[in-house]
Amino acid sequence: MNKTELVKKIADATGLSAADAKKALDATTCAIKEALVDGDKVQLIGFGTFSTKERPARQGVNPSSGEKIQIAAKTVVKFNPGSEFEEAVNK
Repeated sequence: MNKTELVKKIADATGLSAADAKKALDATTCAIKEALVDGDKVQLIGFGTFSTKERPARQGVNPSSGEKIQIAAKTVVKFNPGSEFEEAVNK
């Protein structure tokens, strides 16, 4: 499912126009992104939790040359599904 299909499903389920559904989806994703940038976590009960995690710098190997390379530290986004979400997927 892509963004256009998701917007259509939201519009159909809520009775909103496609334009309003797109605005709602954009506002939701923007709010989640801003919270994660600020270091907060976002908990949607029954769906899951978005959070960030620091990944430390490490040494890796270039697979084509075998040369050792340094991989920089970075912050990654993590998602832990909620129990209701996991149950629905595993039915």
